[in-house]
Amino acid sequence: MFEQNLQVAAQISEDLKTKVLVLCLQQMNSFLSRYKDEAQLYKEEHLRDRQRPHCYVQYMVAIINNCQTFKESIISLKRKYLRSAGEDGVSVSQPSMDGVLDAIADEGCRSLLEEVFLDLEQHLSELMTKKWLSGSNAVDIICVTVEDYFNDFAKIKKPYKKRLTAEAHRRVVVEYLRAVMAKRISFRSPEERKEGAERMVREAEQLRFLFRKLASGLGEEADGYCDTIMAVAEVIKLTDPSLLYLEVSTLVSKYPDIRDEHIGALLAMRGDASRDMKQTIIETLEQGPTQASPNYVPIFRDITVSGLNVAKLLK
Repeated sequence: MFEQNLQVAAQISEDLKTKVLVLCLQQMNSFLSRYKDEAQLYKEEHLRDRQRPHCYVQYMVAIINNCQTFKESIISLKRKYLRSAGEDGVSVSQPSMDGVLDAIADEGCRSLLEEVFLDLEQHLSELMTKKWLSGSNAVDIICVTVEDYFNDFAKIKKPYKKRLTAEAHRRVVVEYLRAVMAKRISFRSPEERKEGAERMVREAEQLRFLFRKLASGLGEEADGYCDTIMAVAEVIKLTDPSLLYLEVSTLVSKYPDIRDEHIGALLAMRGDASRDMKQTIIETLEQGPTQASPNYVPIFRDITVSGLNVAKLLK
């Protein structure tokens, strides 16, 4: 519709063409505000009943993709019908529209991830339990479920798919670490610690393989998320408790957003650190906080150790 009106206006005069373009962009701004509201209502309807609306995921993918299409169309119109970039202040409207479109797309991606993680809840709750230690296939199911959803997400356009994949990767690792910090299990012997740590490393490799596959062709490099699980496994696997301070110090230097309650939960999971040792490690590390590098992406800040567990950590 914009194109047709602009073609007619261009035949009359340059001035009218510019005014019509400004009017079109103003109407687009108004439309996008309503579009954002409708997308939110659509999501809320689905959360009330996950069976409705029909083809929810496919339509949400379309809503996300429309944002990129709108961006490209607006750029195309301005390139075709403007003589100069700053003509009559038309360019001023572009950043605000880009912001609204990104907000709609990002909310759509969050909605899709909510869908994924609703289906993962049961399997995430199995992690770091006795069932997990004895051979649970929870991570196998998590990987299959995520990959299945991402087959449905295959048509999401690249800029948004890249962000969606990176956030899914980060969140799966955060949920895995949250299970570690939940104190669902406390190892009772060096053999159990070794078995648990080795299982964590294998599962980190599973997740790494999955997300490398999902990120293929997107230019997304985020192996560091799974490295976090391996670093935590190193603390669990350590056989000599006298070296715990050194191992935990290394962990804190790599992940400066890790807090004393995380360290306490990790030591409680090991099951062999005395109360005095826990206290000494935590107090010493608190005295010399590590500065994060400019490129560091925080991962532990999203993980809360429940009040009940914190009260038990130093016992």
